[in-house]
Amino acid sequence: MRYVGIVTAVAAALLAVSGAVPALGGAVEHELTVAAGDTAYAEAPVWVPVKAPSAVKSARLREVDGPPVPCQLVRSGANAWVVFVLRDLGPATTRHYTLTLSDESPAQRSRGVAVEPEGDAVTVTVDGDLFTSYRFADAPKPYCYPVIGPGGLPLTRNYPMKDVPGEAQDHAHHRSFWFTFGEVNGHDFWTEGEGRGRIVHREFELLESGPVVGIIRARNDWVAADGAKVCEDVRELRVYRTRNGRLLDFAVTIIPVGEPVHFGDTKEGMFAFRVASSMEVPRGAGRIVNSEGQVNGEAWGKRAAWCDYSGPVDGRTVGIAILDHPDNFRHPTYWHVREYGLFAANPFGLRYYLGPEKADEGLRVMPGTTLTFRYRVWLHDGAAPEADVAAVYAEYAHPLQVTVR
Repeated sequence: MRYVGIVTAVAAALLAVSGAVPALGGAVEHELTVAAGDTAYAEAPVWVPVKAPSAVKSARLREVDGPPVPCQLVRSGANAWVVFVLRDLGPATTRHYTLTLSDESPAQRSRGVAVEPEGDAVTVTVDGDLFTSYRFADAPKPYCYPVIGPGGLPLTRNYPMKDVPGEAQDHAHHRSFWFTFGEVNGHDFWTEGEGRGRIVHREFELLESGPVVGIIRARNDWVAADGAKVCEDVRELRVYRTRNGRLLDFAVTIIPVGEPVHFGDTKEGMFAFRVASSMEVPRGAGRIVNSEGQVNGEAWGKRAAWCDYSGPVDGRTVGIAILDHPDNFRHPTYWHVREYGLFAANPFGLRYYLGPEKADEGLRVMPGTTLTFRYRVWLHDGAAPEADVAAVYAEYAHPLQVTVR
């Protein structure tokens, strides 16, 4: 059974409004068309770039000859987008909408994605239900804990944040859901403790709530054990309000600060989850599978466009699918995924995956350039075949076409 289709649909061209600016009490209306190729889309986030002067406060979207569609106006600096979730679009079909930009304040909504600062964390809820908490001050790196999936079930391990009887307590640096790497200019940011690097939160650039998407964008400093700053990153989490499961977009951009940034050839990284202990493979019911059909231990160190880790939590089978963006370095990525519960996408570490004769020099990011990694995460019911993760990835890899006039 198919549950959620995942795709980023960013219009190929900016919305042209011919310099029109809504007058006070007025509105500007446009026609928006979304077209599918050979892929069907069950539930697809759509980001439409728009020209929206400061007078524009809200957007309204209505399917032609159909109902209103929840949408959200998102601003970032001088840029603006209208965001909505398109549902149930068949292959080789189109859908037409009327988009209205207005100076009216957006209507208050009781449902949606709320992003709320709470001390040293930012809590994300969807329709009032906890999804996760982005924690940035109580550990050597930012991380998300807990991570709540279908049925309100926690899909990641509690340790070391909380002691729960029966959980494995190995690898204390496996903090639920995180991004870091084990060899950056020779410094270890993967493990924790004396002599290791730290990723230090500097500021939030955007905290956005709304009826469609919640956004956390943070800037961090990667600081070596001797106090020297190695690089910076800007990471963004986008959490969508979907009908089925939980859908998350993650992007991180590495920024050199004066010196080149070198990612070494190590398996210790990088975009990672530590799944709930009951989902582990050795406990009997957990299952790892990737886009190449490799299962459990066979998936470690292999390249694949996606990988899925599923298993029971409180008697219900649930899963985490990670989708590697087609533009990522070394796509399809290698997977540092272990039967004991570590689940990580890591394009480096060839000496470990392929043998010492395949070791390489990693990747050097020069000053004045950046390196970006993007992933999609889908928390779903069932194992990968029932959730049809292959179809989910097909939607992600083949963006919708959006035109506005």
